[in-house]
Amino acid sequence: MKKRLNLVIALLALWGTGYAQGQEPMRLSLQESINYALQHRPSLQATRNEQKIAKAQVGEIRAMGLPQIDAAVEVGNNFVQQKTLLDPSAFGGAPDELDPFIITPEQLASGQPITLTPAYSTPEPQPGDGGLQAITFVQPYTGSAAITGSQLLFDGSYLIGLKAAKTYTELSRKSTVQSEIEVAEQVSKAYYGVLVNGERMELLTQNLIRLDTLLFQTGVMFENGVAEKLDVDRLRVQLNNLKVERQKAERLMQLSENLLKFQLGLNQSQPILLTDKLAEVEVDMSKVNPQDFNYNNRIEYSLLETQRDLAELDLRNTKSGYLPKMYLNARYGYSGVGSTFSDVMDVRAGSNNTTNRNWFDFGYVGAQLQVPIFDGLRKHYQVQQGKLALENTKLGFESLRQSINLELAQASAEITNALDVLASQKENMALAEEIARVAKIKFQEGVGTNLEVVSAETDLREAQTNYYAAMYDALIAKVNLEKATGTLLTN
Repeated sequence: MKKRLNLVIALLALWGTGYAQGQEPMRLSLQESINYALQHRPSLQATRNEQKIAKAQVGEIRAMGLPQIDAAVEVGNNFVQQKTLLDPSAFGGAPDELDPFIITPEQLASGQPITLTPAYSTPEPQPGDGGLQAITFVQPYTGSAAITGSQLLFDGSYLIGLKAAKTYTELSRKSTVQSEIEVAEQVSKAYYGVLVNGERMELLTQNLIRLDTLLFQTGVMFENGVAEKLDVDRLRVQLNNLKVERQKAERLMQLSENLLKFQLGLNQSQPILLTDKLAEVEVDMSKVNPQDFNYNNRIEYSLLETQRDLAELDLRNTKSGYLPKMYLNARYGYSGVGSTFSDVMDVRAGSNNTTNRNWFDFGYVGAQLQVPIFDGLRKHYQVQQGKLALENTKLGFESLRQSINLELAQASAEITNALDVLASQKENMALAEEIARVAKIKFQEGVGTNLEVVSAETDLREAQTNYYAAMYDALIAKVNLEKATGTLLTN
């Protein structure tokens, strides 16, 4: 019976660790687990993409200060030509007409020189000649081709924007570090959860073997008339309960491994094998109740400093709106006209063409100065908002320091209490093991009762459960202390 039970336990263990699937397990220490999660956790990859976006935004802002050059070509049909009213009298009215003259045959026959004296007279106005007339100066088809360029010469907000962009990049980098710390915390807690459950599984296996042996020995004693059937039944009930407890622990172990794989960003079908041992885990007691704590060790404090810098730059940027802006602008191109589409596309230009040109070049270069005069006090109120936002950021330092102090005190008290409870539970488990051992010997020697054995086994399992619960609490307290002191990712 003992051999059969051991074989079942071994098969369950192999199935639980993934060996039955024929897949090689991934060996991971705690530090290796953290490093793997930092590289493969999808949420962290998204955070790093946000950091890259911030760097690209810096380049976008810097590009605003570089020359801006554009080229455009356009050909269009003025299917409704723009007209305007024109007063012909503004140009001196209609010109005088040459009066008709007649040369008679007599003058021709006389052989004398004929002198002509031209005479002019103003024509009588015709209906519709008076008042304004609608005319158009637009050809049916027009085209243009031009290159335009501009260069920012001075803009106070642009200079401050460059500084703010770099500060924003630093803020994004620190946000990534904060996310990495959170991932390291989650991985550490999940890793310790698997370790504790693994130790508990191993202990339950040992308890099963020991109780199965005791049940076998008691059955032999019952067959020899030394023990009662009631003794065998009690031990069988204990063994059945222990099997159920181990099955529950096995499912919990699988769940804890799945949680760790999730925190690592690892495929759930990939088996893992943890290489760290609980006995190797140490707690640095110098971190408990630190006297000279440097708040800059906490990424939250560093983030708040960067947010303060951004608030100051935002205020300076708003104030720079009172400064003038200067630009250098230039453009050069051609514009063409034609009565038909083919005419405008038949480009005739050039300085040597003075007869039938239909495309003419143009050019412009100049500086533009924009001076803000009055904006309805908009910037004034923006400055007030910026000052209050900066003040709130500065007030956040004191609140954050108080929060960190409280977190340090809580983490120190938590680790101290957890270690005390762990030491007490370890002693209780040792005592329970000794009591169970003595009760078994007394029962086998005939000086003790089976009820004492059953009671001792029950107390032992309770002590073991309390011990591993205390161990898990101590490990979680260790992680919380390292996070509170800002050393979680520096170990």
